Amino acid sequence: MKKALSLAILLLTMTIAHAQMVDPVKFSASLKTGSTAEGEIVFSGNIDEGWHVYSTDLGSGGPISASLNVNKLDGVELVGKLTPKGNEVSVFDKLFEMKVRYFENSVQFVQRVKFTKPDYNIDVYLEFGACNDESCLPPSEVSFKKSGKSPAVDAKAAQADPKAEAQPAAELTPAMEAPADSAVAATGVDSAAVAAALSNADNTNWWKPVVKELQALDDEGSIADHSLLYIFIMGFIGGLLALVMPCIWPIIPMTISFFLKRAKDDKQKGIKDAVTYGLSIVVIYLALGLLITAIFGPSKLNELSTSAVFNIVLFVLLLVFAFSFFGWFEIKLPDRWANAVDTKASNTTGLISIFLMAFTLVLVSFSCTAPIIGLLLVQTVTSGDWLAPTIGMLGFALALALPFTLFALFPSWLKSAPRSGSWMTTIKVVLGFVELAFALKFLSVADLAYGWHILDREVFISLWIVIFGALGLYLIGKLKFQEDTIGGDINQPMPVPCIMLGLCSIAFAIYMVPGLWGAPCKAISAFAPPMNTQDFNLNTKTVEAHYKDYELGMAAAQAQGKPVLLDFTGFGCVNCRKMEAAVWTDPSVADILNKDYVLISLYVDDKTPLPEPMEVTFNGEKRTLRTVGDKWSYLQASKFGANAQPFYVAVDNDGNPLYKSHSYKEDVPGYIEFLTKGLETYRQR
Repeated sequence: MKKALSLAILLLTMTIAHAQMVDPVKFSASLKTGSTAEGEIVFSGNIDEGWHVYSTDLGSGGPISASLNVNKLDGVELVGKLTPKGNEVSVFDKLFEMKVRYFENSVQFVQRVKFTKPDYNIDVYLEFGACNDESCLPPSEVSFKKSGKSPAVDAKAAQADPKAEAQPAAELTPAMEAPADSAVAATGVDSAAVAAALSNADNTNWWKPVVKELQALDDEGSIADHSLLYIFIMGFIGGLLALVMPCIWPIIPMTISFFLKRAKDDKQKGIKDAVTYGLSIVVIYLALGLLITAIFGPSKLNELSTSAVFNIVLFVLLLVFAFSFFGWFEIKLPDRWANAVDTKASNTTGLISIFLMAFTLVLVSFSCTAPIIGLLLVQTVTSGDWLAPTIGMLGFALALALPFTLFALFPSWLKSAPRSGSWMTTIKVVLGFVELAFALKFLSVADLAYGWHILDREVFISLWIVIFGALGLYLIGKLKFQEDTIGGDINQPMPVPCIMLGLCSIAFAIYMVPGLWGAPCKAISAFAPPMNTQDFNLNTKTVEAHYKDYELGMAAAQAQGKPVLLDFTGFGCVNCRKMEAAVWTDPSVADILNKDYVLISLYVDDKTPLPEPMEVTFNGEKRTLRTVGDKWSYLQASKFGANAQPFYVAVDNDGNPLYKSHSYKEDVPGYIEFLTKGLETYRQR
């Protein structure tokens, strides 16, 4: 037991870095030729689970389309358009208000070519965009260069064909100058001061890599966001709730009395047996957690957390659990299972007998514990953490086994323990309401994935208002269930604690009402659908960056003496828009961004050509930066060691990070803390 607890504590203290490079798509390129003068350039891609690559010709205003770009073609010409091959998925994207097409798992992009000279030289590259449910990558490239003898070229046709001349790469137009005057005017800053800061600034500091410094900040005090500790605590609370269910609480005094009577002459043996009984309960539930972990594994857990079909299954499962707690029906294992185990326990002696008795308790109490365990496992499985189910079940089992051990050690406590009664039914019904509310969260995930729009933000909030309003009415005695009529006086007034909790529930329902018109409702921001699903929204306050050029924005911040918030984003980044709609529109966030920071938004998919292509070396490989988006993508990767969007980092006027980075998470209080910590560090420096 001590080893298990030590392992849990060790794992709880492991930390992770938030800013990390991801490489979910791996492409290879080849040239296929035959006996004719035609061939195919084939780009074959393998896509990691949870990611997708967008198809070709999606149109403007949408995500990044796959496209073929030419640096040089000599002795060969393109035939037709770039053709995608694979299992193409087509869905309507509400954010872009258009139909988008993409590929999962694998894809091929094929470009037919025709050879026009005896010798050929090909220098092209495929540009594509990739996203998952949380972030998008900047436009990525796959280069293909090859030269050699052309197959089966008709020399006469080659001489007569004027198109046989080499096709030069597209001419680079001068990059659009950053609207310095308008941006500076909008912020009320002296343009001369900005120009002076820009000319006197040391640009090498602005571009200096700070990956290690940022990782140190991300690691500091971050115990994986305390997720495992949180899950352990939730499991422990779940075990305490299971204790007061009608299936378990009445069994405690009978079980303890049995062990004490079993060893009248040796009280220590009775206590030892009761402790062993409690440990057996821990082992049984811990084994269940390990089984869940073994079945799914870390990659499958992460996949399930974003699977729309799996979230629908969880919604139905929690719905069934909620209705069972309401008394509509009872979830029960076959009686013969419990009888068989109980008979085996009676015919066996020693530790095995005690273990089988504990197993009998697990089977008999299934109707009460299943909904609680189900909710716990739903939360842990969708967390994507491979250890979470085990940690959650450990907490649940410890809480469940605790009273058997304590009452065995101190039998006199049984006299002061509350007796079974109608209060257990009240707890069951309250848990039913909670599970019903959580079920809607998982239906919301599926609704967003499929674009059904049946559970937009105002519909979700309306249902939660009804659920918590009904819960409040139940707790103050104005709403009754069938369970309340069994074994009790239906007209009996509710206890004072229930009435107080009922008033709190009604107050919570009233608190959510302004959310129907666009109020942030921070307390439910982690559960409700994003703000951009709200059809009727009176909250029109928005935040926009005055600077979309890194150097210009850094110079302006230096002139104003303010810290900088770098927003690495993209025109086709869905979750970037979600953050802007759900988090930046919060009045407190907007006030900090507008008054205390210089906000610089850098679009990694900006197609504006640079004045001249830039040759850079990153991770030992040479790379050509051709567009403004390429430049900002390289800045994010080389300086901060990240390449997914959205990506937010607060820096001082020399480009040094002030606090750990922040990514996609619709958590307004968390974002305010992120901004505030950066400000505090800047002022201290």
